[in-house]
Amino acid sequence: FYKAAENMNYVTRVKPGRYRLKDGMSNRRLINMLASGTQQPVTISFHNIRLKADFAGFIGRHLEADSASILRLLDSASFVKQYGFTTDNVYVMFMPNTYSMYWNTTPEKFFKRMYANYEKFWTPERKQKAAAINLTEPEVIILASIVDAEALHDSDNPIVAGLYLNRLRIGMNLDADPTVIFAHNDFTIKRVLSKQLLINSPYNTYMYKGLPPGPIMMPSINAVNSVLNYTKSDYLFMCAKADFSGYHAFAATREEHEKNARAFRQALDDRDAK
Repeated sequence: FYKAAENMNYVTRVKPGRYRLKDGMSNRRLINMLASGTQQPVTISFHNIRLKADFAGFIGRHLEADSASILRLLDSASFVKQYGFTTDNVYVMFMPNTYSMYWNTTPEKFFKRMYANYEKFWTPERKQKAAAINLTEPEVIILASIVDAEALHDSDNPIVAGLYLNRLRIGMNLDADPTVIFAHNDFTIKRVLSKQLLINSPYNTYMYKGLPPGPIMMPSINAVNSVLNYTKSDYLFMCAKADFSGYHAFAATREEHEKNARAFRQALDDRDAK
């Protein structure tokens, strides 16, 4: 191999990458493949990754670029600004999907690829729907991240989205438990307690009106589309159904909501759940 590489002047034509070697390959064929940079693409699929740091780690395990270099760009205000984002909301750019790319794709090229896919997702029709609900494209995805964290069943997503849009429309706090859990950075919390609502964070939607500054997770495409195609209703309140099905009981009035909430609390007491 060494003699063949010398004769074919491979030492001046080395191209890094991820290559697939096959049984019976001749030296000449192998060297031509390496010198031409004919790589085996990497297939990367991601969805529902909660934090930027987790996402950087995931990408670092699949590409040559390490997680630190990915995270450094995510946290660089000047870098993300060129794409129209802040370090808080840049995570909305990464749309769940399956991607094929080369192993030695640089962090900068990776971002460029992700932004191209983000732009492709935002068709004129989707942009019109976002404008109709008075949300920017990043805001739609931020709300979708809350909807996705709140709703266990996809069929609930459009209803939950419509409820939150109703609250935004009248200036009511979103009061979304998943945002409080995110603010605490403690994803072992199963039931949000009154003391946990006191955390002073822009992600605490019990304390601050409007949407948080960034997404609380990577939402599914279904959740994003559920915000854009929300179910119209008068609902302002919801709580888990007392049958523990994972669905929500929705209400338009506080009185009706309190009735639903009492039924759920009683069901918890009956199960001795804390």
